[in-house]
This record gives sequence, structure tokens and C-alpha cells, in this order.
Amino acid sequence: MAPIVALTGATSGVGRAIARRFARDGAQLGLIARNQDGLDAAVRDVQQAGGHAIALPCDVADADAVEAAAGALEDALGPIDIWINDAMTTVFAFFEDIEPEEFRRATEVTYLGFVWGTRAALKRMLPRDRGTIVQVGSAMAYRGIPLQSPYCGAKQATKGFQESLRTELRHKGSKVHATMVQLPGLNTPQFEHCLSKFDRRPMPVPPVYQPEVAADAVHWAAHHKRREVYVGIPAVYTILGSKLATGIMERYLARSAVSGQLSQKPLEEDRPYNLFEPVAGDPGAHGPYDDSAHERSIQLFLSKHRRALGVAGALVGAAAALVGRR
Repeated sequence: MAPIVALTGATSGVGRAIARRFARDGAQLGLIARNQDGLDAAVRDVQQAGGHAIALPCDVADADAVEAAAGALEDALGPIDIWINDAMTTVFAFFEDIEPEEFRRATEVTYLGFVWGTRAALKRMLPRDRGTIVQVGSAMAYRGIPLQSPYCGAKQATKGFQESLRTELRHKGSKVHATMVQLPGLNTPQFEHCLSKFDRRPMPVPPVYQPEVAADAVHWAAHHKRREVYVGIPAVYTILGSKLATGIMERYLARSAVSGQLSQKPLEEDRPYNLFEPVAGDPGAHGPYDDSAHERSIQLFLSKHRRALGVAGALVGAAAALVGRR
């Protein structure tokens, strides 16, 4: 039976790609976001891909609005099986150039939006003792980088929140599952509509992947009992480097990550941004880097099949040992 899915940040980037991926299974989706143009387009995408969707205009920074959206979703479609937190916004600048209200707003959406979404999901899933909550994270949940202090802070806060939540679910013996997907740099519209304090257009740190790679990982995580899923070799290197060589990583990022996130294209002075209000129009799933973005991740494939590969490796090793004895 096709699942009923709640998805925040559904209008653009990874969220838009996630909606299409679940629609291929015939899923019924409640699409939660602020941008009505994007919501309408996302509903059409889902229907064309074979699913069913309803639009739920909502600012995820408002806990009451998120709760109301969850109630409306269940009234329309039935009990939520999977809740995916993906909504985000940020300020692209050196920390001291970010105003308090800007930092607060980015944190309320990108961190507290996940908290309020999780709360609304648990209110319904805990009494039923079933359901899955997916937090869309980032390698920056482990390693902060320059120019993205609001986003990095929010992702690291989400990781700590997720760890606390999982221990509580284990304590209760609950069958509700919570998982987090840590993503690499992606070719999404994020850098096209974030607030930036620079005169050059911001860009993701290469190598970058298409949002469909992330959507596939989120879809897989929602259907398997993995605690955490890493996506892409760059994410793995970043996470492992943050654990094993913190000082080296810090010096490397200090030297390279500022220029590596600024393109050579000028930033329009009057470019709209979505920090406080949604930007009109349909942003879609992809950013402007289709020519250089990877459409597959070998690392993700290996991660998804690690048990089978482990068994195969053990069998090959045993066969080699047997041949050696003979």
C-alpha cells in the first residue's frame, strides 16, 4: 500500500525532487511550504509522476501552523506514515555581517522547523506505535564551514536533537523510527534565493550532485531502519575528516572554502531572497549547475547494499582461502 507522506520544503531543490521520487510509488503527499506558485507546480509534478498530493501553505517556523497542517493532511489523506523535514533558508555572509533578526529567522526555519515538524509527527505516530521521521541533514552537521554559520549551526543542532530523540524512542520501546540523511553540495536553487551579503553569486562547494541523488537517499532511508545515511564521497570525507583531523580540516577550509563558494558571476543588487517572505514563481528542483552536477553516487549505492556486499566479500574471502589450502 502506498504511503502517506508529509514533506516540508516541498517546493524547490531536494524537497521538490523528494516529492517526485515518492510519487513514483503512487504515494499520497501533503506538500508543506510557503510559496503557493511552487506548491501548485509541485502538486502537478506529483500527479504527473503517478502520485497524489495536496498543497498545505505553511511557515514551518510557526509551531501552531505546522500542527494545523498536519491535522489538515490527516483529515484529507489519512494517518501519516512518513514525515520528512526538509525546509530551510539561510544567510550567506560572514557571521559579523548577519543581523540578529536574520540569524534568528534562518534558525527558526532551518532548525526549529524540523523540531516543530517532528513534534507534529510524533503526536500522531506515538499513539499508533508506527511511522518514520526523516531529517534531511548535511555533512555540515559535522563540520561547519565559512559563510554559512546559520545553516551549519542549524544542521548541527538538528543532529543533536535527533540523537536525543532516538534515545527517548528507545527508552519507550517505541516502533517509531527516526533517521537522518547527511547530504553533500547539491545543484539546487538554494543559492539562487538565499540572502547573500556579497557582490558575487554564491555557489555550492564542488563536486556537486543533482537533487535526485539526495531524493533517492531520502526515499531509501524512509523505508529502511538505518540510523543515518551519508550521501556522496565528499560528505563522507567531510564527516570523517571532522572526526579524525579537525585541525587540518579547519585550516583547509579557512584557505579554500570562502573563494570556493563565490562564483565569478555578479550578484544582482535587487535580487529577491526568501528569508522572510517566499520568492514568487516556481523555483523547481535544479539550480544552474546541470552541466557539472553528478547524477549518481557510487558511495550511496555501496552504502545501500553494504550488507549484501559484505556477505559477497566474505564468500570471496572464504573461497580464496579454500583455494589457497588446496
